Amino acid sequence: MKKLSFAILAIGLASMAAQAATIYTAFPDSVNPKQKYVFYTHGKVLEGNIDRPSNPNKPQWGVYDFPAVKEKLSDDGYNLIAYHRAKDTQPDQYAEKLKQDVNTLIAKGVPAKNITLVGFSRGGEITILAASKLQNKALNVAILAGCTHSIQDDARNRLYGNVLSIYEASDEVGSCQTIVNHSPGITHYKEIKISTGQQHGAFFRPNPEWVVPLKQWLASH
Repeated sequence: MKKLSFAILAIGLASMAAQAATIYTAFPDSVNPKQKYVFYTHGKVLEGNIDRPSNPNKPQWGVYDFPAVKEKLSDDGYNLIAYHRAKDTQPDQYAEKLKQDVNTLIAKGVPAKNITLVGFSRGGEITILAASKLQNKALNVAILAGCTHSIQDDARNRLYGNVLSIYEASDEVGSCQTIVNHSPGITHYKEIKISTGQQHGAFFRPNPEWVVPLKQWLASH
C-alpha cells in the first residue's frame, strides 16, 4: 500500500513538473496557482513574423535566435510565457497588456512573489513600464540590457520589487543604477556585468554568461 502511495505521489510530482516546463506563446488557458510564471519580453528587432531576424544596421550583433532563447530559458521550475509582438508595437500599450496579464494571474491565485517579468532591450523598456504601472513590491523583475538613457531619465518610470539587471560591458546600454536611484519601491537589487565582446548581440542568443545567472536568480525566488 505504501509503495502504491509513493508511486502515485511520484507520478503527481512528475506531472506538475512537466506542466511547469511549458512554453506559452499566448496567455495560458488554465492557471495553476501553485506554479510559478515567467514572462520573457523580446527586443524590438524581433517585432513582426520572423523568428530569427538580424539588425541590418548592426550586422555584428548576429541573428536573434528567439526559439533557442525560449528553449534555454524554459525550466521545470516555472511556466515561460513568451509572446511574439507585432511590428511597431507601442511600448506603453504593450506594458498595459503585461500589467493586465500579471493581475489576471494574481486574481487566479498566483502569489505575486511567484511571478517574474524578464525583458531584453525594447522588451526591457516595456518591462520597466509594466513594473511602473503595477507598483507591486512582491514581483520579480529582470532587465537584460534594457536600461536606456531615455527610460531611466524619466523619473516617472520606476522599478518595484526584487530586481535583477544584467548588461554587457561592450554594449552601449549599461547599468540600471540611474532608475534604481529613484525607485524606492525596490526591495532587493542585484546587477551583473558580463563581458562577451558581443555588444547588444550578447542577448540575441542564449549565451551562458547571462542565461546561467538569470536562471540561478529565478530559481532562488
